[in-house]
Amino acid sequence: MAASPGPRTTQPTPFGEDGPQVTLPSPLEGLGQPKRKPRLQLGLSLFWRTFFLLVLLLVGCTVAWLQTFRALEYEPRAIQTAHQIASLVNLTRAALVYSDAITRVSLIKTLADQEGVRILPREPNDRFTPYTTGALDQRVTEELIDRLGEGTTVASRVNDEPGLWIGFTIESDAYWLLLDPTRFTRLGSRTWLVWLVTTMALSLAGAALITRLINLPLKQLSRATMQVREGEYEAHRLDERARTNEIRAVNVGFNRMADQLAKIEQDRAVMLAGISHDLRTPLARLRLETEMSVTDEDAREHMAADIAQLDAIIDKFLDYARPDHVEFKPVLLRDVIDACVYAVQDHEDIKINVDVPADLRVMADEVELQRVISNLVENARRYGKTPATGVADITIQAQAHNDAVLIKVRDHGAGVAPALLSQLSKPFFRGDTARTSAAGAGLGLSIVTKNIERMGGTFALTSTPGRGLAAHIRMPRAASVKQEGPVAPTAK
Repeated sequence: MAASPGPRTTQPTPFGEDGPQVTLPSPLEGLGQPKRKPRLQLGLSLFWRTFFLLVLLLVGCTVAWLQTFRALEYEPRAIQTAHQIASLVNLTRAALVYSDAITRVSLIKTLADQEGVRILPREPNDRFTPYTTGALDQRVTEELIDRLGEGTTVASRVNDEPGLWIGFTIESDAYWLLLDPTRFTRLGSRTWLVWLVTTMALSLAGAALITRLINLPLKQLSRATMQVREGEYEAHRLDERARTNEIRAVNVGFNRMADQLAKIEQDRAVMLAGISHDLRTPLARLRLETEMSVTDEDAREHMAADIAQLDAIIDKFLDYARPDHVEFKPVLLRDVIDACVYAVQDHEDIKINVDVPADLRVMADEVELQRVISNLVENARRYGKTPATGVADITIQAQAHNDAVLIKVRDHGAGVAPALLSQLSKPFFRGDTARTSAAGAGLGLSIVTKNIERMGGTFALTSTPGRGLAAHIRMPRAASVKQEGPVAPTAK
């Protein structure tokens, strides 16, 4: 059997150019660019929505109360005021009619001193202003005219002297009755304004307090849900002694759900980890027995390959159950890729072209990043063989893009249908109808997606049926560091 040249590297070429075949642009290039400002969309949190509804309710109630007050209070108050004034005028008129001249002067002086009521003669040339400055004044005037008879005059100012002036006649003489207007005046606009401002301020403060108390349990539930979604099952437990029955029931149910999820996650990890202990020992015995008992070399190689494949599937399960604890540091991307290439250089069905700058660094966990590249290379080797040659022609490219590094791993195989791209990164899914074989467990790309997201990166797939599948990775870029001393040669 002729020796295969194995994987090899090529000289750097412009990113996105793979010889005669045209590659798709990276869908992750635009993530670091400023985006067009979206149209303003109004959205309210539950707190502000509840607050505004309560404010609207309070304002509506206040307006309704004011209208009710005006309808039920103004009319009786105007009639009562008019009755009091009319009674005072009638009493004064009767006292003046049935008193002599000397007693009348004494009576007028007593009314002015003790009751604040002045009796003045009305002259034909007196100037007066009608008492109709408001709805209440107009109603009082109409009621006084109705009770005192036609010819009654009600004024708010006579000869530039303010007051409540009532014009009446005694026999043929005309008189003015001057009253203190504060005894019958309505509430001023300033008093109403102060009352309204105070009422609205207290109402808004009460609405904010009530809304906060109502939404606090829901806010705590939302925060706890986000933590559970991130896998922090014990980070935030809800209060199971809340006084409200419904909230207490929700908190108890949520805590039990989080405990159950934590137990399921722990059981899953233990189960997947136990696969190594339960299966690796029998596989080792099978491998040893195969090497010692099977005389047919071709059959022995096939059996050994099947055992190795089972062992690799076990590794996939263990990788998928691995905890999410990684440490980020600057990593030379070219060294990681060369290590992955070196691991598969003896395979005859793979050819790798690498176009990665030697000084390009990313912020990542070196072991995790190596597992990502290895999974992508292995996925391309299994499913991305060129139909004409039966060899997986893989291109690995990388370039700096602003504060990120764009990595692309592409094969030149059959590719997959665009409708299947979103399914490829799901656990246990395999695009068997579009790929060339189905020897794996369907966890390779799901492990890649999980590890990249764990390191703060982004992963995407593009494909053109018949021209290959491309995996795009966007990782945070690390600052370049000048190397000191000779640079170690990379693997060839």
